[in-house]
Formats: sequence, C-alpha cells, structure tokens
Amino acid sequence: MAAAEGVSLNHISRESSDIRRLANFYQQILGFEEVESPNFGDFKVIWLRLPSSSVYIHLIERDPTTSLPEGPWSANSPVADPKNLPRGHHICFSVSNFNSFIATLKEKGIETFQRSLPNGKIKQVFFFDPDGNGLEVASREEDS
Repeated sequence: MAAAEGVSLNHISRESSDIRRLANFYQQILGFEEVESPNFGDFKVIWLRLPSSSVYIHLIERDPTTSLPEGPWSANSPVADPKNLPRGHHICFSVSNFNSFIATLKEKGIETFQRSLPNGKIKQVFFFDPDGNGLEVASREEDS
C-alpha cells in the first residue's frame, strides 16, 4: 500500500526569467487561462489553468542567485532537436483537433517532431516551449 492516499496532480511549475513570455506561449498554443496568483512579494508568479480541467501551470520568476540551470537551453550542450523528446523530459497534453493543432504550430514556425504510438492509434507531436521545456501533444484515440 502506498504511503500517500487520494493522490492527484496539483500543478506543474516552470521557472523562467520571462514569465510573461512563457504565459503568452501557453495561452496562445494550448489555451491556458491566467488565474488569480498570490503576491509573494520578492518574486513574481503567473498561475495558469487549462479551462474545464484541474491542470495548472505555475510560472515562477527565476531567482538570479540560484545555480540551477534555466531549462534545457542553458545546459552545457543543449539539444534543441524535438526528435529527442520522446525519450526525454516532457509534459504531454491531449487535444481533440490534432491536425489543425499541427497546422497552427507550423504557422507559428515552431519546430516539431511527429510520430504515432506503435499501434498507430495515437498521433504525437513533440516541440519545445520558449524556455526549452519539452512538450508533447497527443491525439485522442477516438480522434485518430
């Protein structure tokens, strides 16, 4: 038996030196809405919620004194090729309009890598947000 009971995902956080740019990306590409965010005083945050769901992303202003890398782009040898994302760190969202979503990514000049699950029932597209965080968007099985 697990130590935790009634577990559910509360939120995903992303640290960024430009939380407004990142918020705009998640709003324009995935349809997140900005929700009320607390005032922490010494740093800014933007909280986003996916409409009609309980998926939240908390964008947190980067602490310039930290030694943590700021996303994959700041790594010593950044790998900006979305072909590597299926086996790398990423967050996945499902959409019901997969083909038109792909067209929107192309219109916005976002580099992608597409494939399907081995059974061919789910289509996948992999890409990066402006800070280099890996994202996947998958079709729903009934929409493929």
